Amino acid sequence: MILEHADLRIDPAQATAFEAAIQRGADTVIAQANGFRGYKVNRSLESPGRYVLTIYWATLEDHTVGFRQSELFTQWRAIVGPFFVQPPVVEHFELVCMSA
Repeated sequence: MILEHADLRIDPAQATAFEAAIQRGADTVIAQANGFRGYKVNRSLESPGRYVLTIYWATLEDHTVGFRQSELFTQWRAIVGPFFVQPPVVEHFELVCMSA
């Protein structure tokens, strides 16, 4: 499994609308993508307007090719993109170890 980690920055005054939009976009758009395994969104306590979106993908290519090069990505960005005050910083991670 691959973790997509996206560091998102928005105008804190738009937090309520953004949180509704990101959940709607993930549940209705990203969830349709091949290889999608789930997601979570965390809001920073110290930095208003900062969020971390983590999406779980079966493979790296499910995200970088299957999703990013599809119409679903265009739909997703139409929902959340207007909130961004700077481009998201996205990285991919693979599990090394874990404790329950």
